[in-house]
Amino acid sequence: MSVLVQRSVKRALFHMAFPMLAGTFAMNAYSLTDTWFVAQLGTLPLAAMGFAFPVIMLLTCLARGIGVGVTTLVSHAIGRHDGDDAARLVTHGVALSLGVTAVMSVGGYLTIGPVFRRLGADAATLPLIGEYMRTWYVGAVFMSLPMLGNGLLLSAGDSKAASRFMMLGAGLNLVLDPIMIFGYLGFPALGIRGAALATVIAQGVSTAWLLLLLCRKHRLLVFRRWPLGEYLASLRRILGFAVPSILSMILMPVSAGVITWILSGFGNEAVAASGAAGRIEMFAFVIPMALGISLTPFISQNFGAKRLDRIREAKRVSTRFALLYGGAVAVVFFLCAPWLAGVFSEDPKVVGILVAYIRIISFGYGMMEVHRYCTFFLTGLHRPVSASLLNALRVVGFLIPLSFLGARLGGVRGVFFGRLATDLAVGSIGLAWVSRTCRSATVAATTPQ
Repeated sequence: MSVLVQRSVKRALFHMAFPMLAGTFAMNAYSLTDTWFVAQLGTLPLAAMGFAFPVIMLLTCLARGIGVGVTTLVSHAIGRHDGDDAARLVTHGVALSLGVTAVMSVGGYLTIGPVFRRLGADAATLPLIGEYMRTWYVGAVFMSLPMLGNGLLLSAGDSKAASRFMMLGAGLNLVLDPIMIFGYLGFPALGIRGAALATVIAQGVSTAWLLLLLCRKHRLLVFRRWPLGEYLASLRRILGFAVPSILSMILMPVSAGVITWILSGFGNEAVAASGAAGRIEMFAFVIPMALGISLTPFISQNFGAKRLDRIREAKRVSTRFALLYGGAVAVVFFLCAPWLAGVFSEDPKVVGILVAYIRIISFGYGMMEVHRYCTFFLTGLHRPVSASLLNALRVVGFLIPLSFLGARLGGVRGVFFGRLATDLAVGSIGLAWVSRTCRSATVAATTPQ
């Protein structure tokens, strides 16, 4: 478990990142696979998934926020060589995640109509949205635990297992999607509802394997009665990180909802194109995401071990990688945009908007990833509020205002240029913020108490 502190920085980061490549690919494959198969049903089902995307992101952010809190604290405990505290935090974090997901699922199930009407869904798309989301909400509990468990396995130094359990779920989803959507092998054709059901089943199997790994292999999940005081103390510690992270992450689906509402004014084709582009975009981030997933446990363990020199080196390595990779992807996406768009739709209007999205926004991918890495660094340095403020600056200070301005001045393409300007500006601000935080942490560590 101390490998994140002892091994060279580059080797430690990429030792975790390489096994996670397949896992991050698999994680993004859920959305892309569902989108591709649903696209075969027509533009309206694809638009329905576009409307569903920001709401799914909202519930995903709740699970990930709790996961960030648990992973950061567990990594710090491992850096201090405190195994008992790590096991206690994992067990209480799993219980918290299950409870929050259950409450949010029930609330979401009961408010499907009002929520999606507010997002701009019309009478044609609303029934399709209901089919998809009702099934998704029923199985949401299986979506939350894999997001939590991924970071825990990384904290335990088991990136290979983290990757494998994500690959298992994605593989099952790929097999089940066509069977349940189109009705193969004697199964009834469920259409868009089948896409949600396939994902729920696949995630359920992944969750079972995750719990087994945490219980049997790593001894981080302990089923016994805990004193109420210990449980409440753990919740306070977890929520100290989780609440800022959740508030920060909630800004993502909120902004996605606002962008969806803006684009709905340009027709269902614009919403369908944006939803498909979001899934394509996810695959652009598979490789840098594998590194990013590794950053918070790496930073937190080294912060616990008081190795700030390693944290500064990790910042240099990760920033250089994000910029080089983002630049390469922008060139490839610009050249391949028509082909990528044609994979998802044959509607000329959808294809045209999709090509514009890919060619404009891709040139901000490098700095967008830098911004994302900066929030991981701030969280690992136990500055969760700073990480939240940086995200809030991106969404409230730049993305939403520039999207409205872009739509007013340049229509659909103006919205995309607003996103590009946002990524370039906030990535630069994030770098300056993390550099200042590292300097402050170094001064605090070297000042005699």
